[in-house]
Amino acid sequence: MSLDTPQAATRLERLTAHEARQRLEHERASRLTQLLAIDEAGPNTEEQVLSVQKDTLRRVLAQVEAAFARVQDGSYGICQSCSKPVPVERLEILPYTQFCVPCQRNAD
Repeated sequence: MSLDTPQAATRLERLTAHEARQRLEHERASRLTQLLAIDEAGPNTEEQVLSVQKDTLRRVLAQVEAAFARVQDGSYGICQSCSKPVPVERLEILPYTQFCVPCQRNAD
């Protein structure tokens, strides 16, 4: 059987819900740990740098939570712009992404 068959291609293009949840749990835990470390850094740390870092972490956490909702409703791994599957390699690197690479480029 060839790897070019639709059945094999489908498995390679989509993460299972369990795999997606594991990756998202890891992302959430990492971001929460980073936020906790910033909170514990105290007043001696540059406030402006911490503020930017916290804003970025909160934005990513919101994206992770939105990805959990997509796992729940079955739309995880589908580009929110073109409705095509997001390549599994992209989801492995950025498990909370909403877009395939071409659509992400157009959004930026």
